[in-house]
Amino acid sequence: MPASGVTAAAIAARLSAVGLSTRVVEHRRFTTVEAEVPEMLSAESWREALDVVADADRFGLLATSLNGRTLWAVVRKTVPTTGDVGGPSYQR
Repeated sequence: MPASGVTAAAIAARLSAVGLSTRVVEHRRFTTVEAEVPEMLSAESWREALDVVADADRFGLLATSLNGRTLWAVVRKTVPTTGDVGGPSYQR
Protein backbone atom coordinates (compact mmCIF):
# COMPACT_ATOMS: atom_id res chain seq x y z
CA MET A 1 0.00 0.00 0.00
CA PRO A 2 1.40 3.45 -0.90
CA ALA A 3 2.34 5.82 1.91
CA SER A 4 -0.73 7.97 1.21
CA GLY A 5 -2.97 4.93 1.69
CA VAL A 6 -1.27 4.07 4.97
CA THR A 7 -1.69 7.65 6.21
CA ALA A 8 -5.36 7.78 5.15
CA ALA A 9 -6.06 4.42 6.80
CA ALA A 10 -4.38 5.59 10.01
CA ILE A 11 -6.45 8.79 10.01
CA ALA A 12 -9.65 6.78 9.48
CA ALA A 13 -8.75 4.35 12.27
CA ARG A 14 -7.99 7.14 14.73
CA LEU A 15 -11.23 8.97 13.86
CA SER A 16 -13.11 5.71 14.38
CA ALA A 17 -11.44 5.38 17.78
CA VAL A 18 -12.85 8.81 18.65
CA GLY A 19 -16.27 7.35 17.85
CA LEU A 20 -16.83 8.83 14.40
CA SER A 21 -18.17 6.86 11.44
CA THR A 22 -15.60 7.14 8.62
CA ARG A 23 -15.26 6.38 4.93
CA VAL A 24 -12.13 6.39 2.78
CA VAL A 25 -12.35 7.21 -0.93
CA GLU A 26 -9.45 6.72 -3.36
CA HIS A 27 -9.04 9.28 -6.15
CA ARG A 28 -6.40 9.48 -8.86
CA ARG A 29 -4.18 12.05 -7.13
CA PHE A 30 -5.35 11.90 -3.53
CA THR A 31 -7.25 9.91 -0.92
CA THR A 32 -10.05 11.42 1.14
CA VAL A 33 -11.22 10.47 4.60
CA GLU A 34 -14.65 11.67 5.66
CA ALA A 35 -16.28 11.37 9.08
CA GLU A 36 -19.82 12.21 10.07
CA VAL A 37 -19.78 14.39 13.20
CA PRO A 38 -22.71 13.92 15.59
CA GLU A 39 -24.55 16.88 17.11
CA MET A 40 -23.24 16.15 20.58
CA LEU A 41 -19.48 15.69 20.48
CA SER A 42 -17.44 16.50 23.57
CA ALA A 43 -14.75 19.16 23.50
CA GLU A 44 -12.16 16.45 24.21
CA SER A 45 -13.34 14.42 21.20
CA TRP A 46 -13.23 17.53 18.99
CA ARG A 47 -9.63 18.19 20.07
CA GLU A 48 -8.67 14.59 19.32
CA ALA A 49 -10.41 14.66 15.91
CA LEU A 50 -8.63 17.90 14.96
CA ASP A 51 -5.31 16.46 16.13
CA VAL A 52 -5.94 13.43 13.89
CA VAL A 53 -6.77 15.38 10.70
CA ALA A 54 -3.73 17.63 11.24
CA ASP A 55 -1.70 14.71 9.81
CA ALA A 56 -3.43 15.21 6.43
CA ASP A 57 -2.31 17.57 3.66
CA ARG A 58 -5.64 19.43 3.86
CA PHE A 59 -8.68 19.19 6.11
CA GLY A 60 -11.91 20.97 6.83
CA LEU A 61 -15.47 20.79 8.06
CA LEU A 62 -18.53 20.84 5.84
CA ALA A 63 -21.67 21.81 7.76
CA THR A 64 -25.11 22.10 6.18
CA SER A 65 -28.62 22.14 7.57
CA LEU A 66 -29.55 19.25 5.25
CA ASN A 67 -26.65 16.84 5.71
CA GLY A 68 -25.25 17.67 9.13
CA ARG A 69 -21.50 17.98 9.67
CA THR A 70 -18.74 16.14 7.82
CA LEU A 71 -15.10 16.39 8.87
CA TRP A 72 -12.84 15.71 5.87
CA ALA A 73 -9.15 15.17 5.27
CA VAL A 74 -7.15 14.88 2.04
CA VAL A 75 -3.88 12.98 1.69
CA ARG A 76 -2.08 13.62 -1.61
CA LYS A 77 -0.55 10.70 -3.46
CA THR A 78 3.09 11.10 -4.34
CA VAL A 79 4.04 11.83 -7.94
CA PRO A 80 6.76 9.60 -9.40
CA THR A 81 10.04 11.45 -9.85
CA THR A 82 11.64 9.02 -12.32
CA GLY A 83 10.53 6.67 -15.04
CA ASP A 84 7.53 7.27 -17.28
CA VAL A 85 6.23 10.40 -15.55
CA GLY A 86 4.83 11.85 -18.78
CA GLY A 87 2.64 8.85 -19.49
CA PRO A 88 2.44 6.83 -22.69
CA SER A 89 1.59 9.83 -24.90
CA TYR A 90 4.42 12.04 -23.65
CA GLN A 91 6.79 13.09 -26.47
CA ARG A 92 10.44 13.79 -25.65
